Amino acid sequence: MAELTDAASRVVELRELLRHHNWRYYVLDDPEITDAEYDALMQELIALEEAHPELYDPHSPSKRVGGAVSAGFEPVLHAIPMLSLANMFDEGSLRAFDARIKRATGLDKIQYVAEPKIDGLAISLTYEGGRLAVGATRGDGERGEDVTHNLRTIRSIPLVLPDGAPHVITVRGEVYMRKPEFERLNHERASRGEPLFANPRNAAAGSLRQLDPRVTASRNLDVFFYYLPDAEAYGIETHWDALEFIRSLGFRVNREITLCDGIEEAFEFIHRVAELRPALPYEIDGVVVKVNRLNLQRDLGLTSHSPRWASAYKYPAKQARTRVRDIVVQVGRTGVLTPTAVFEPVDVGGVTVSRASLHNEDYVRAKDVRVGDVVMIQRAGDVIPEVVRVVTEERTGEEREFEMPRTCPACGSEVLREAGEAATRCISLSCPARLREGLIHFASKGAMDIEGLGPSTIDKLLDAGLIRDVADIYSLTAYDLIGLEGIREKSAAKLVAAIERSKSNGLQQVVFALGIPLVGITLSKLLAESLGSMDAIMRASYDDLLEIPTVGPEIADSVVSFFSLEMNVETVRRLAAAGVRMSAEPAEARPAAAEFDGKTFVFTGTLTSLTRQKAEKAVESLGGRASSSVSGKTDYVVAGENAGSKLARARELGVAVLTEPDFAEMLKQAGYELGDDGGE
Repeated sequence: MAELTDAASRVVELRELLRHHNWRYYVLDDPEITDAEYDALMQELIALEEAHPELYDPHSPSKRVGGAVSAGFEPVLHAIPMLSLANMFDEGSLRAFDARIKRATGLDKIQYVAEPKIDGLAISLTYEGGRLAVGATRGDGERGEDVTHNLRTIRSIPLVLPDGAPHVITVRGEVYMRKPEFERLNHERASRGEPLFANPRNAAAGSLRQLDPRVTASRNLDVFFYYLPDAEAYGIETHWDALEFIRSLGFRVNREITLCDGIEEAFEFIHRVAELRPALPYEIDGVVVKVNRLNLQRDLGLTSHSPRWASAYKYPAKQARTRVRDIVVQVGRTGVLTPTAVFEPVDVGGVTVSRASLHNEDYVRAKDVRVGDVVMIQRAGDVIPEVVRVVTEERTGEEREFEMPRTCPACGSEVLREAGEAATRCISLSCPARLREGLIHFASKGAMDIEGLGPSTIDKLLDAGLIRDVADIYSLTAYDLIGLEGIREKSAAKLVAAIERSKSNGLQQVVFALGIPLVGITLSKLLAESLGSMDAIMRASYDDLLEIPTVGPEIADSVVSFFSLEMNVETVRRLAAAGVRMSAEPAEARPAAAEFDGKTFVFTGTLTSLTRQKAEKAVESLGGRASSSVSGKTDYVVAGENAGSKLARARELGVAVLTEPDFAEMLKQAGYELGDDGGE
């Protein structure tokens, strides 16, 4: 017993020592001991923990080496969305940003915080009771992936916060890979004959999304923290003070970050960092400029996709030289013909590219791009390849000018370019290129989400002449499907059932599925919520649409033009006649069930009898609430196969754990059949 007591005391001492030295090394950049001394302390801790498994602590510094986890990544709902930033590519745009802030606040000078924009992967960490509870990727901004196990392996992330830290706190940062580590990793991969990572950002993202945390641990990732959501709740008044606050809690904050008194000082910082950029041990692609005072941030507010109080100034993209081999024309799902330059493969900022969109006929004419030209290529925003200019002085006279085809390359039908428009379109509804892509989009996740109706099945249906537009999907029967290559009675029945279920999708999914140009998922939801029905959307005038927040002239014109075509209106009528929901009104409410009413459920692991999305929908339809994280307020955790950290967390907190059969039985007792609306 005395031996165990001594071991427990030494383990506590070692854990505190290692946390202290992690903080000195990774946060302060001021180590007090050598690497060898640190390693000796770590090995002593590991040996004691192995000898005394009863002293196990998931937050121990030794757990950073990683342990195998076979489950995939579970979704995490961000309580405060992780929005993207508006990009500025020149000084004029940033000055305009400053002018807008001044007009909105009535101030003559704005204090900003300027931060190097790390080229990595955004993460959000939530701590409960001073311990890391959940770490997630940004994902789509509203829902990310739970990568807690992998984040625990990164030594610059504190697993335990010091005494006095808020009971619950969320911080955000950027995971990145240092340049020397990137070079080491690629050297090792080359020696093993493995494909190389294109750049440190891709390497960091790939390393963080490993199913085995031991792989992540071997990649030596790092993190800078840059944001404290809801900082005013902690009595903080400025972004600068928020950074100092999280630094005091042990979070690593970039020391290059500067407080700027006005936009001119921000420009000085931008120019200084540009000079430092080649010597920095990490990749950056710009500088983020944020309004410092939190009350001004609150007053300025947000758009649907970015804060109005922050902007990312992007440095000019890296360029490379190559030769155009051909200009091909592709037909998109909306029928738009897009010229694309095909050139000799070239490395641009660590990425090999061989194609770049030329957008439309006017763009090709303005750039005067010809087959055979030598051109300069860059990646716009360090992402999308684009032709910057033609090196005209190297022309030989053998170059070929581009001519936009007058018939569709996919079907041979007439193409049309309307007055005032840059786009050239195929106007044939039966165009195979347009139809195929439109059908794939219609059935995809986020749209009608018809499970089993993927590209290969759509190809078979087109080849058999069973569908000519999206409305034909709803006239398909199992008899039609049986006999198509690879489709048997059981799979045919499943597909017909999936098609039937899709009829009850929300209006926003139907709007998005139609493929209206310029109308993505977010705008589809906005139109559905603002106008309430498909009929109202179809009847909305240009001016009506402009009254909806974030809808501008181009989007309004696109929606009006789309529904001005009788063929599109007829398609919507046929979808409605088939039973597809055309109203934002929810399906008939189901009475709350006592077992579910007011209860909070969390799902972890892989469910086999239904998807997690439909399990959550079942809970909500019965009066319960589906959550993405486990806390003391959670009533049930439903554990599927390969359940991960949430199951361990539930056991720590004493939360009731249900198996999938237990959950299915609860649904059955509540009168909910898996074939009901919202279930499977």
